[in-house]
Amino acid sequence: MKRRTAVRIASILTALALPLTATSGALAVATSQTSATAETLLSQERPATASSLEGTGFEAGLAVDGDTTTTRWASAEGVDPQWIQVDLGSSQAISRVKLTWEAAYAKTYKIQTSPNGTTWSDVYSTSTGNGATDDLTVTGTGRYIRMHGTARGTTYGYSLYEMQVYGPGGGEDDTTPPSTPTNLTATGTTSTTASLSWSPSTDNVAVTGYVVYRAGTQTGTTTGTTYTDTGLTPSTAYAYTVKAQDAAGNLSPASTPATATTQPGSGGVAVPFGSHLIPYAAGMLRPSGNQGTLDQKVIDYYRQWKSAFIRQNCGNGWYQVISPDADHPYVAEAQGYGMVIVATMAGADPDAKKIFDGLVKWKLDHPSVINPDLLAAEQDVNCQSVNGGDGATDGDMDVAYGLLLADRQWGSSGTHNYRQLAIRHINAIKKDEINPSTNLLKLGDWTSSGDQYYYISRTSDWMADHFRAFRKATGDSAWDTIRAKHQSVIGSLQSTYAAGTGLLPDFVVNTNSTPKPASGKVLESSNDGAYWWNACRTPWRIGADAVTSGDAQSLAAARKLNGWIKGKTGGDPNKIAIGYKLNGTQISGGSEAAYFAPFAVAAMTDSGSQAWLDALWNKMLATPIETGSYFSASIQLQVMITVTGNHWVP
Repeated sequence: MKRRTAVRIASILTALALPLTATSGALAVATSQTSATAETLLSQERPATASSLEGTGFEAGLAVDGDTTTTRWASAEGVDPQWIQVDLGSSQAISRVKLTWEAAYAKTYKIQTSPNGTTWSDVYSTSTGNGATDDLTVTGTGRYIRMHGTARGTTYGYSLYEMQVYGPGGGEDDTTPPSTPTNLTATGTTSTTASLSWSPSTDNVAVTGYVVYRAGTQTGTTTGTTYTDTGLTPSTAYAYTVKAQDAAGNLSPASTPATATTQPGSGGVAVPFGSHLIPYAAGMLRPSGNQGTLDQKVIDYYRQWKSAFIRQNCGNGWYQVISPDADHPYVAEAQGYGMVIVATMAGADPDAKKIFDGLVKWKLDHPSVINPDLLAAEQDVNCQSVNGGDGATDGDMDVAYGLLLADRQWGSSGTHNYRQLAIRHINAIKKDEINPSTNLLKLGDWTSSGDQYYYISRTSDWMADHFRAFRKATGDSAWDTIRAKHQSVIGSLQSTYAAGTGLLPDFVVNTNSTPKPASGKVLESSNDGAYWWNACRTPWRIGADAVTSGDAQSLAAARKLNGWIKGKTGGDPNKIAIGYKLNGTQISGGSEAAYFAPFAVAAMTDSGSQAWLDALWNKMLATPIETGSYFSASIQLQVMITVTGNHWVP
């Protein structure tokens, strides 16, 4: 966000020009507030979250750090509504909220309280906000307090230097700090992260959280006794201390320092696995537990997946992902999964680039006969393209995305120019796998105007995060239009055909008029209009965009799916069936990773689903890898990557 000094100076000059009566009134208010009963500052250094961030360095916690002139929270620019909230740790009486705005202020906003972070009550509202400082007298009670802005006062976003929440003071104020945390220990490091743990503190009322400091500067907060610091420099020693905090805002003395030294770098990888350099949208959940432990579980599963499915058959410098459960030994979908997975795991797998380059060579040597910049969909045991040699949209989407990941990881000056190949592949998708009259994906480059498949689309191909990456890489605004159309159809399908479940069908027909679920078989089976072996991936695909972008439409779609499946199963992931009609009627029994794992990504979007997410995560850890199913194993691995905070959009 650009700083608008001229605007701030103009505001100051205007204030100086006020008549004496106005100035006297302002002084009277200030005097009145000063003489009022002392109040307790409840919000400082409490956990804070926000609807979005402008970028690194503008996190929500910077609006409750006590610095009213330097650090600040800033939202994404040009988007309404936006919010920032603070968790006071327990229900508190609220008497005053003071907002110190940066130049980007809210014209229309509310102050709201909530007992649970879900149900909100208004304690103040205005449509005439003018920035600077708003010192508001309010009456309310809640654990969570938020500023909910619905109209910006500038063309930029919302930005607060500080949000201060006060409660009524008095003789009964808690002034006793918690005990000092003990046994602070560095439990593990990567090249860019350090994981810490400590023994819990005690308090005369209750400890509500801990503040973690790196070299004396706050780096984060947590309600537990573990924390992982990210974005660090390889081969560097860092000193940490921790303070405990209670609901009244009292801080304990600092713990004895602990030192953590990060591991050496990983050979020039820009975003090493486990570095968490690219944060998710605010408020997204992760499975409970130490971050380093979560990342290691993904690495362990990846090694099993790699052993089961990565092959070097037929020579020629090729690597392939074998697909024992598909119609042919090698399918484009599997190769696309492989390219995305291997590029993401760079830094954890020293062979990642070698394998990726072998997958790229496979793509180049097996072009679609319709558009040679796309990948032929199927190959036989002799590694020869078969069944027409044309392209399939699902594989091509991931191949292009994988190439963009590789360009970010290793650059494009090596054996293959990943970026050039990615842009050629993206442009080929637009030319031959997007229906130009509907802006929806086709099934492949093989269907064309006039045939029976031209106005059919597969919902599991609708990858909004991929569309965002394609837009960024090419600068082509058509990808914004394409993304918006797919998101709009998702919303329409959910509200019209699955109002109680949010489920999507495998295939959508009539895309040229009013898109609707297939009625019976249109390509694969009689369940083409149900939530079956294609659509089972949609909670993951929709959720991946929701957690990385914070997009309101993706969040709403993912939360609808999550709310239904959590209620349907009573919070037991073992009850997630294999397939459903769109009304939620179960099609088949059993349990399959391709069905239960994707719901974990949708669960990340709901602040009330921590226990549900943990149950899904534990279900994944307890399920042996299906070495005969690249489909389920590859889906579960990518879900594990996402729910641990390791998915990122290039």
